[in-house]
Amino acid sequence: MAGQAVLFLLQVVTGVLSVALLLRFYMQAFRVSFNNQVGTFVVDLTNWLVKPLRKALPGLWGLDLASLLPAYLLQLVLVVAVVSLQGGSEARSALDLLPILLWQGVLATLRMSIYLLIGALLVQAVLSWVSPYSPLSQPVGQLTRPFLEPIQRFVPRIGVVDLSPLIAIVLAQLVLMFL
Repeated sequence: MAGQAVLFLLQVVTGVLSVALLLRFYMQAFRVSFNNQVGTFVVDLTNWLVKPLRKALPGLWGLDLASLLPAYLLQLVLVVAVVSLQGGSEARSALDLLPILLWQGVLATLRMSIYLLIGALLVQAVLSWVSPYSPLSQPVGQLTRPFLEPIQRFVPRIGVVDLSPLIAIVLAQLVLMFL
């Protein structure tokens, strides 16, 4: 029971921090302005971790590795915690499990990225119906645009309804099935 409570708390903390770090990574990669409520929140929440890492870990091709690496490491910590609490590590040595754990950390980070995309697509779809001029519309739109534009080239609007977010969500869920 105590192990499950610790695991739950670890999942919450690593989940919130990972989402914030990945959001910071993608906002910078897609050149989304940080001059809004979401950007300010993400920067304030992650600066304590990202700023010191930037001194040792520079960006690569415009990608903020100082935001991506901690997100991966947090997911790796969560994977290791789950494996150790399930008691699956007795059968194999730690050295045998290392490549599997490292790969599971990569997969967990990719899954988290896709869940973040699905969340952004849902927020964008709801905002486009309810409050298209909301202050959140622009950053969310900039974040989802690279995924929606290719779909919009092939799927025209039906009246005033844009089906590209729905198609993008279905495609993202298909990718999740393979991860």
